Amino acid sequence: MSTNTFKDKLTPLLLRFIFYALPLIALLCFYFYSPSFAPLFIPNIITNHSSYSAPPSPEPEKEKSYWNPCDYSDGKWVRDKRGPLYNGTTCRKIKKTHNCIINGRPDSGYLYWRWKPKKCQLPRFEPNTFLQLIKNRHIAFVGDSVANNQIESLICLLATASKPHGVYHKGSRRWHFPSHNANLSFYRSPFLVQGIQRSNTGPSYNSIYLDHVNERWARDMHQMDLIVLSFGNWFLVPSIYYEGDKALGCVKCPDLNYTDIGFYGPLRKALRTTLNSIIEKRATEGNGRIDVIVRTFSPVHFEGDWDKGGTCSKTKPYRNGEKQLGEMDAEIRRIEIEEVEDAKAKAKQFRGFRLEVLDVTKLALLRPDGHPGAYMNPFPFAKGVPERVQNDCVHWCLPGPIDTWNEIFWRF
Repeated sequence: MSTNTFKDKLTPLLLRFIFYALPLIALLCFYFYSPSFAPLFIPNIITNHSSYSAPPSPEPEKEKSYWNPCDYSDGKWVRDKRGPLYNGTTCRKIKKTHNCIINGRPDSGYLYWRWKPKKCQLPRFEPNTFLQLIKNRHIAFVGDSVANNQIESLICLLATASKPHGVYHKGSRRWHFPSHNANLSFYRSPFLVQGIQRSNTGPSYNSIYLDHVNERWARDMHQMDLIVLSFGNWFLVPSIYYEGDKALGCVKCPDLNYTDIGFYGPLRKALRTTLNSIIEKRATEGNGRIDVIVRTFSPVHFEGDWDKGGTCSKTKPYRNGEKQLGEMDAEIRRIEIEEVEDAKAKAKQFRGFRLEVLDVTKLALLRPDGHPGAYMNPFPFAKGVPERVQNDCVHWCLPGPIDTWNEIFWRF
């Protein structure tokens, strides 16, 4: 075959290929590079924890400011006509001493307030969103009875969307949400570290071992995805502090042959021991993930001594500036925040290990109306006013202001 004959046959084929290929190439270029079509190929990136769809991706400068964390601790209480998501009848998980309305509390105004941060929004709690976030996870609350108060609030909030099942577990109270295979548990450990509480039938002081984490909860650490730590009140009563086999001193112990060293230093050491034990656990597990949130100290509102007939009968929140944070409450909060920051520096080497502070001290300070008070017991004045009525000005009514702690918690 001659060269000219080959060229004569090839030329029509090339022309035919170009004729059909050029429109396709032009369409592809238009598809990929035209601004109107480009979003079809860019997946939506959700940049918040809301159940609503995310807006279009912002410019880099705006995105940076969007991710700045909100200071939920700085704000004020404002009226809210909506009221709580649950009540003392619809939620059966409420401890009797916290079920204020069922116990006969006559006023309900304390239920109609919400916390409004100064520089950001705090959306209403969304139980379905929260359950989706903790799907296949285990959240453990570790601490004192106020920690138990908070998890009961959280259980009641979540139960408005999905029914929890109580699960027997040695060492903790546990609830399972089968709809999302999620577990919540409460480990009673008022010192976080090892300790023996004082009692009516035993010693009148606590024995606290500051360098030994409490194995009651620590032995289950490998099962936990998120740990919420809260403590403090039990350090304010007579205690002897130990480190190793040595007694370091005591607090409020005039009848004992120990030096009174106060409780600030021991409280700091207890939290440091706890956080270090979690970091060490994270180090030994390698890729295992344990996130930690430390809830700051919640002030009490006794008017008078708690053990000498002190009461808390206010029915409205304090206005901003009306009540100042006391020196003791401020110092405990400062210690907690400092220890979390120090722990963050130690844990920098571990990717995905998160340490945060749930700062509730100020918003709790402003709610003297949110405690059970005399209504920790059913109808305390049904037979008149007794000479002495026991009051609870430490824990919180359910529903009540403590629900706000969980609104902030789920935003984390």
